Amino acid sequence: MKINELFANMRQGFTSTFWVANTLELFERFAFYGSKAVLTVYLATKVGLEKEAGTLAGLFSGVIFSLPIVAGVFVDRYGFKRTLMACFAFFCVGYFLIGLAGLEFGQSLVNVFGKKAYVIGVLLLTAIGGSLIKPCIVGTVAKTSKPDVKSLGFSIYYTLVNVGGAVGPILALQVRENLGIEYVLVMSSLTSLLLFLSAMLFFKEPESSTEGMEARTFGKVFKDMLLVFGNLKFITFLVIFSGFWIMFWQIFYSFPFYVTGVLKFAKFELLETVDAWTIILLSVPVTALFKKWSPIAAMTLGFVIASFSWFLIGISATVAAAVVGIAFFAIGEATQAARFYEYVSSLAPKEQVGTFMGFAFLPVAIGSFAAGPISDWLRTTYLVETANPSMMWYILGGIGIVSTVLMFLYNVIIVKRQVTA
Repeated sequence: MKINELFANMRQGFTSTFWVANTLELFERFAFYGSKAVLTVYLATKVGLEKEAGTLAGLFSGVIFSLPIVAGVFVDRYGFKRTLMACFAFFCVGYFLIGLAGLEFGQSLVNVFGKKAYVIGVLLLTAIGGSLIKPCIVGTVAKTSKPDVKSLGFSIYYTLVNVGGAVGPILALQVRENLGIEYVLVMSSLTSLLLFLSAMLFFKEPESSTEGMEARTFGKVFKDMLLVFGNLKFITFLVIFSGFWIMFWQIFYSFPFYVTGVLKFAKFELLETVDAWTIILLSVPVTALFKKWSPIAAMTLGFVIASFSWFLIGISATVAAAVVGIAFFAIGEATQAARFYEYVSSLAPKEQVGTFMGFAFLPVAIGSFAAGPISDWLRTTYLVETANPSMMWYILGGIGIVSTVLMFLYNVIIVKRQVTA
């Protein structure tokens, strides 16, 4: 597509609400990824929940990625605008309450519930409200893009998500260094307040076309769950694939402690952004490079590359090795990302593709739930008790290798035998 044709499509193919929604999404990602970049370190060093910081952060992200299907019911029932405003309201209150745990004047409230119980409560509040963002924005993009440019619309959306992942931690670094780590959460709260007001003033409810979209109810969600979880082949694949996300979440759960404690590099947020920047720069060429490979082959290669990245970090305790390692991981991520959704859609029965695709986020959630306790164990055992930081990365690489082997066995035992049968 020529550049002038691309810009013409961008002017004519999308309504103004499309651009409002994507602008809101960009700034919401700044707040989300900025908070996520520091959350584990904040809980461990500022709040004092050192032993369970990873588990709590894993709970937060796991809940956010577990609930979008259920959250879609609220979009269908109350509309995009009201649901989006509710999301930002939850984020505004939730981020502030999380930050309150690290502020001196908030300790009296925290002590009423107990530190751990308070943090769990406010993390769940924030995550449950935050889960509303995905069906709101994705649904708006679908409704406000003309059919011939819908794929371009989703490309713009995913690009902005990655920009948020790259820029958000850098903004968090500036706040942490100038105000304190607890104020990263406060700034995310203020950003969410501005987003709430912006959504109220500028976001217009998309036209209520139900073409190609079935209205969701809690009963329908439950039936979909029974349908999806009853497909053993599909669920087996998703569980195996969660191994990739166990590795991914360590960038936020374990890596910051290694960077600050072993590498003595205080600006850990900068190294966390290497994954997002690499994805932005290389996802298109990497996808094109392996486009003729089968989805299973491309995903397996992605697992191999991602697993190898942690061995690189473990071999050399330097900032350069850490940067190269995370960049390699991102290449592995880019190798499998697009093919994952292609493969999930191929697993679904033809008349149920939409239902099955709605559950494609489950490996992200499962990976987060598992990655939290694993990160606490790795950090406590190999950074504190035995002072053997390389071993934590070798173990993480081993998890990736096990997942790779399981992916290979899944292909040989389940996929090929089914095809033969």
